[in-house]
Amino acid sequence: MDLQLEELQSLGAADVLRESAAIPRASPRTFAILTLTLVFPLSFAILVHSLFTHPIFLHLEQSPTSPSSSSSSSAWSLLMFYQFIYMLFLFTFSLLSTSSIVFTVASLYAAKPVSFSHSIHAIRPIFPRLFRTFLWITLLMVLYNLAFFTCLLLLLVIASPSRDSVVFLLGLSLLLAVFIACHVLISALWHIASVVSVLEPVCGLEAIRKARQLLRGRARMAAILVTGYLSACGLIGWAFRALVVKGPSEVGSFGLGVPAKIVVGGALVAILVLVNLVALLAQSVFYYVCKSYHHQSIDKIALCDHLGGYLGEYVPLKSSIQMEVI
Repeated sequence: MDLQLEELQSLGAADVLRESAAIPRASPRTFAILTLTLVFPLSFAILVHSLFTHPIFLHLEQSPTSPSSSSSSSAWSLLMFYQFIYMLFLFTFSLLSTSSIVFTVASLYAAKPVSFSHSIHAIRPIFPRLFRTFLWITLLMVLYNLAFFTCLLLLLVIASPSRDSVVFLLGLSLLLAVFIACHVLISALWHIASVVSVLEPVCGLEAIRKARQLLRGRARMAAILVTGYLSACGLIGWAFRALVVKGPSEVGSFGLGVPAKIVVGGALVAILVLVNLVALLAQSVFYYVCKSYHHQSIDKIALCDHLGGYLGEYVPLKSSIQMEVI
């Protein structure tokens, strides 16, 4: 985190990842404990939840009974329960990991002492701020998905595959391209807005507005980073389902034995832990890159006071946490 403003302006996507991977060297013990206690459970849940839901999906696909039967109803209820617990666990640990990692990286930038206890203590005041930002992003995602399905229904009405397959395929391809582009953009907004919520005195909708301003001129780099992260997670998830979850008789299964599945599954979880850790670090580094691109730098004294406020330390009453040009 000792890069100068001019150096930050010249960083590309690969440089951001390289700098992110080097950050844990500044405090190996702190990042190791944070990884084991927060990033590992998050990564483990992302992959392992399919071990519980996959048998239920198989039962629902193979069951000859009607959807209204007691067996199917029980399976659907169990599936909804697993999915609810999984989503609750996923977003809770995602917010916990984000708050602790962003706080720790910012502390290193501000030359403050870092430790696991400091990072954990900072979570309690940071979490509500991140949660408000998360609620606004969730609302944005819901509206965006509703718009997508509305457009898809209109496409099916206007250009039915049975009537004009060429027009339908072209329209569907365009709709999917817009959908993916918007998904990447909203994901980038979420990551930057999360950092803004921790490092600046704004959260919620205001943090999203600030993130949108910061992304101007750096949207392409953000798209590269987000697409790379989502692609890596998708590839790891596919490999876990094909190598570990699926049985030997299922299509797409590689038919590994139980000991081999345990080894492969453990390796894939470890890889996902590294991917998630670098992604959490990269969002902080990318925030500084965006600030430098807009010729803004962070007043380290004000940042130090701001971070100290999370730990209950004394903050001067006249301190101005203005993350602008100094």
